Amino acid sequence: MKGLLRRWRLPAGSGRPHGCGPRYGVPGRAKRLLVSQLFQPFNLQAGDEAGWEGRGREPACRSQKLMLQGGLVYPSVPGCYYYLPPAVRAMEKLVKVVDGEMQAVGGQKLNVPSLSSAELWRASGRWDGMGPELFRLADRHGKAYCLAPTHEEAVTELVAAQSNLSYKQLPLRLYQVTRKFRDEPKPRFGLLRSREFYMKDMYTFDASEEAARQTYDLVCDAYRSLFDRLGLPFVKVQAATGSIGGTMSHEFQVPADVGEDRLLLCPDGHFAANVEMLNGERTSCPTCGEKLTQTKGIEVGHTFYLGTKYSSVSNAVFYSPKNKPQLAEMGCYGLGITRILAASIEVLSTEDSIRWPSLIAPYQLCFIPPKRGSKEEEEGVTLLERVYDDLTEALPHLAGDSVLDDRTQLTIGKRLKDANKLGYPYVVIAGKRVCEDPPVFEVWNQNAGEVLFLTKEGVIELLSKVQVP
Repeated sequence: MKGLLRRWRLPAGSGRPHGCGPRYGVPGRAKRLLVSQLFQPFNLQAGDEAGWEGRGREPACRSQKLMLQGGLVYPSVPGCYYYLPPAVRAMEKLVKVVDGEMQAVGGQKLNVPSLSSAELWRASGRWDGMGPELFRLADRHGKAYCLAPTHEEAVTELVAAQSNLSYKQLPLRLYQVTRKFRDEPKPRFGLLRSREFYMKDMYTFDASEEAARQTYDLVCDAYRSLFDRLGLPFVKVQAATGSIGGTMSHEFQVPADVGEDRLLLCPDGHFAANVEMLNGERTSCPTCGEKLTQTKGIEVGHTFYLGTKYSSVSNAVFYSPKNKPQLAEMGCYGLGITRILAASIEVLSTEDSIRWPSLIAPYQLCFIPPKRGSKEEEEGVTLLERVYDDLTEALPHLAGDSVLDDRTQLTIGKRLKDANKLGYPYVVIAGKRVCEDPPVFEVWNQNAGEVLFLTKEGVIELLSKVQVP
């Protein structure tokens, strides 16, 4: 690679290579994103949340601790969080990736009201069936509503209202990404189990059971593609249909010790199931007879084949080629957006440093100039700013994804430690070798665990491969 001068492999938990002296820097220009101006309160102590919970407890899992300490979220009332700007950036990127996958299978995006009429839920039987997990309220006129955790009733009612729906308009695949609400009895693990959360939910309408099952397989494939692109380990398991109903259901689970679901897996991949849907404790694979292994998982996606469970209630029909009304065959498909964020941090990070799926990191790149007062200051600042400007000109898609750590009163080591903790995929440092001819920059590739020494051209070439949604 042009500009690549030396490559170091970093041992786990290592700091900066020996021989790197103090560096310095000055605040960047107005057009640059400066760390000092970002609203990201670092080092929120884990114990701060304990007072809010009133029980003096530490965060119960890695992702909760790291998201609090890294200034990604801040606790509000139990089970609810402020999403701070870096978390919002990561979430918006994730939504863009999800949008791409859903639209690739014909999804059309809409937005359904969070308030849902009790009449709809009573008609489907879920007003009583959901129990205390459903947030219920009444308006000033005494009309009952719920804050919807899911929208099968509402979207089916919307489609049913289209009185002239033709088979030519099917399949119909409608989805949204919105806040959802669930009155969890014991919210815990930060965003992994909260009362208010973001979810992508898709509702599909097909002309036949065969077509609906094809849609089911198509969406499952889109989920696989999504998790592969994120580099997130997952397993698809058979699952119970629960309160949503239907005749077939699968969960997409991220294996993790903190997971609340118990999974049984065939070591050869022939069988995978959530234990809650099995009658009795199965010990061997029904296909090959191998002993099943048990693990825990975090549910990040759930798919359901619904048949006519909801379309029959709302009379959601389409007109066949013979102009006869027929009930639409339905499916619904959920992805926990905020849960995917937390699960990613849970399984990819170290105990004290966030590691993001590179595609959705809040910022891709952090520039660290020399420390104020060091001998590299005057030349290093100018050269690093030039790299910043040339890179954003050559790679404009990274212009909004690059930050400059202008806290030059701090050593490079302290700022590098913060950058490592916050999980920037790449960190570019103007150190001692910036005064060489040609100038050499220290580049940390956090996810690969290596440090490179590159010229300006080498930095730009390396980062040209970075993808941003």
